[in-house]
Amino acid sequence: MLPPDPFADDPNDPAKEFAAFDEPPAEPLSPEERSELLTDLSDLTVYQALLEPRGIRGIVVDCMECEQPHYHDWHLLRASLEQLLTDGQMRPHEPAYDPNPAAYVTWEYCRGFADGITATENENAR
Repeated sequence: MLPPDPFADDPNDPAKEFAAFDEPPAEPLSPEERSELLTDLSDLTVYQALLEPRGIRGIVVDCMECEQPHYHDWHLLRASLEQLLTDGQMRPHEPAYDPNPAAYVTWEYCRGFADGITATENENAR
């Protein structure tokens, strides 16, 4: 959740000059995209519960645009996905400050780790 706009309803809002540079509203999400986001949010909760106690701070994503890794702490990624779900787009955000790459894993690693834990628990339950 963002802090309240200090210029809300102010006719002299200095940011109004920048309105022409704003991107057009995003297209609404399709039911399939919405379902995938809800699944991602659910998976993210599981991954965080399993990996945060092991010192993992979040997920790293390789950006196709800038060809750099982007490090997302758990809460930041959750907020971004929730914003995408409600607004249809993500706003820019501050990158992690001086992240330790060893403290971040890929989405695929999270999925494999969770699958491994589930398989181990299923074997132990037999």
